[in-house]
Amino acid sequence: MRAPGAALAAAAAAAAACPRAARAAAPPRPNPPEWPPSVRVFGPEDSTEDIESAVGRAYGKNGGHAPIDHGQFSEERYAFFFKPGTYAAEVPVGYYTQVLGLGASPSDVVFSSERGVFAEEGDQTDLGGALSTFWRAAENFRIQGSMMWAVSQAAPLRRIIVDKDLSLSQYVDGVGCGYASGGFLANARVSGTIHSASQQQWFTRNTLMGGWPEGNWNMVFVGNKNGPASKCGRKDGEAGFPSVAVDATPIIAEKPFITIDPDGKYSLQIPSVRHDSVGPNFDDPESKFTVVDFADVYVATDVDSADVINEQLSSGLHVVLTPGIYRLRAPLKLSHEGQVLLGLGLATLVSAAGNPVVCVGNVDGVRIAGLLLEAGPDEAETLLEWGDGSHEGSAENPGVLTDLFARVGGPNDPAQGEVRAKVMVKNGGGSSGHVVGDNLWLWRADHGVAGKVTGAANPCENGLVVKGNHVTMYGLAVEHTLKDLAHWFGDDGQTFFYQSELPYDVDESWGDAGFVGYRVDDGVKHHKAYGVGVYHYFRDHAVTVQTGIAAPSHLESSFVSPLAVSLSGKGTMLAVMNCRGDSTSGDAGVSYYCETGTPTVACVPGRAPAPTPAPPPTDAPPPTAMPPTAAPGPPGECAEPWEKCGGQGWTGPTCCTEKYTCVEFTRTTSQCLPRNPGVLIDDLQLNDSAVMDDRTAGVIELLPEEARPAARGTEHAIVASFQLLAKLPWWAFLLLVAQVALLCGVGCRVLQRRCRRDGGSAGQQPQGAPWGPHKGPYRRLGRKRG
Repeated sequence: MRAPGAALAAAAAAAAACPRAARAAAPPRPNPPEWPPSVRVFGPEDSTEDIESAVGRAYGKNGGHAPIDHGQFSEERYAFFFKPGTYAAEVPVGYYTQVLGLGASPSDVVFSSERGVFAEEGDQTDLGGALSTFWRAAENFRIQGSMMWAVSQAAPLRRIIVDKDLSLSQYVDGVGCGYASGGFLANARVSGTIHSASQQQWFTRNTLMGGWPEGNWNMVFVGNKNGPASKCGRKDGEAGFPSVAVDATPIIAEKPFITIDPDGKYSLQIPSVRHDSVGPNFDDPESKFTVVDFADVYVATDVDSADVINEQLSSGLHVVLTPGIYRLRAPLKLSHEGQVLLGLGLATLVSAAGNPVVCVGNVDGVRIAGLLLEAGPDEAETLLEWGDGSHEGSAENPGVLTDLFARVGGPNDPAQGEVRAKVMVKNGGGSSGHVVGDNLWLWRADHGVAGKVTGAANPCENGLVVKGNHVTMYGLAVEHTLKDLAHWFGDDGQTFFYQSELPYDVDESWGDAGFVGYRVDDGVKHHKAYGVGVYHYFRDHAVTVQTGIAAPSHLESSFVSPLAVSLSGKGTMLAVMNCRGDSTSGDAGVSYYCETGTPTVACVPGRAPAPTPAPPPTDAPPPTAMPPTAAPGPPGECAEPWEKCGGQGWTGPTCCTEKYTCVEFTRTTSQCLPRNPGVLIDDLQLNDSAVMDDRTAGVIELLPEEARPAARGTEHAIVASFQLLAKLPWWAFLLLVAQVALLCGVGCRVLQRRCRRDGGSAGQQPQGAPWGPHKGPYRRLGRKRG
């Protein structure tokens, strides 16, 4: 127990960080509001040309892939509203852009064009694909055909109807199906198939789907209809892919949204809380909404100060933050029950004076949605603080965080000036409970405008700290913070899907300190977690981590399908959770802990690791007759394993680090691959017949229907062939590669024709394809992403 003086000091500090807002009366606001230029409202009377022209101008600043990931750190923000009606326009969605229908139902706003609303991957030069396709959103409309949404984190798709297929990655002629690190889908109806293809992980909630046939490391499904069944890991002889399926969503309130009536008046729709729900709420006749006239909504712009916005919040108004960057010298304070703070177009709140940017008081039912929180040059204790620990909260009226993203670094060059925050999101102390999080990505940047972030620049200790009880998280991601990424002190917490990456740029002292990707404190009695994944890529130093997840031993059985992934790099994680589960190291090592019982590896969770002997040196194989590469770049600038190198028009490294060589696939695509082809065979596990059965089956499904019977007849021969490859000398392997490349050229043309014919959905990379991302050191590395 703390001394009374310490408790008083802590209370005073909390009050100073998030002081109470003074109450004041506010006059009714105009309805319709005066939207700023960052918001465009379209109606069916607008021509397709005018709509596409306006959207195209925004996309020209914040989208496209020339250069790669164009607009990733732009300061422009956009929201495009569509009134009820049918639209023939095609609407690409770039960075910091949101597309929203203004109907009471998604079926009120219909896109009839070939692609409708879509997101393309940001890197189409190689397999980098959608790894940095972040910070965008689309909701509340219907697509009459198929839809493509090739994204990674912080790019939610919700409250939509898709009449045909939904593709979550993109096939590019001459490159393939680029990798992706998503993502989030909720409150949707997809009549066709959802193709996740190269997505490494994905979270789906309350969705009615036609099917979900493929998956990679960590696919979590909660409250869906027609989704896949649970399966922990990949086991020999078993079909299917790793996934977690939970029948019903225990507690949720969908995101608030905006509608317009025939007279042009706007309303804010606040969905009610649902318990044990299945499927989307717009298909549920029992769903209820609180409807708020915009006379009771303040529409803020980024010229408003915190004082101006707080004056409106203190009077009890709801606040909509239009697209822009709000540099705040004090937090926005929500102190009324049921109050809504809704951001449009990834409205960005920057801490300008070491302050939190949002504080929630001791009230129930607050809704915060659609915001990007950003650290500033003065260290903030936290960017968002929920409660002071003196309010237990309400099970029937919880607070809800929806589509909330935070970052420490990215838009800044650390050499010119760092940004910093101790904690990105903090849930009060003691008993600030009954809070729901629905799609959070909390990111200490691993890259930014100046390239890679190194040397623990832009410091942040924790992404999420939970001290309240009964806190539930859906679709939570935390990356690269310098201590425990997520730390749970409160009781009766639940996490449904967790994706994390340990920091790339730390040294061995990080592992010695016993930090982990997900920690449940020793005093917690009850906690449930589904699909908790901890990934590591120690890029700059050799780091040994005892375990990815630390939790009291009595809670181990409450973790469903926890996993660890080694993306590549110099480090080792000895266990998945509490000395259980196989270690991971090197390129694309994946380990699941699926059983309970005695510890399975030797480790000391939470303590400094015992020294491990260095692996014996291996002799490099003799030089191989690889395709010629360009002259090496300057010393120290060689590309790392699996990164892009060389290629026509490429201005980056043309050499690779030790034991890897730059291999040219096409005139524009080169990659750092192992010098020893045997390493490549082992890395891809092509001698695993069970895996190969899955992979060849997936490939066959991509072929035209008339070609499938003949292909199935060769399936087992293909498996046997790959088993034999591992035994070939390097020169024979290279000869085979050249022959296969010629044959693949014919097959690629078949796939390309089918992809074009089917609008792109058929071109998805199947789950488990021989170059599939679940073996993927190359899906993530070399990427400028989180």
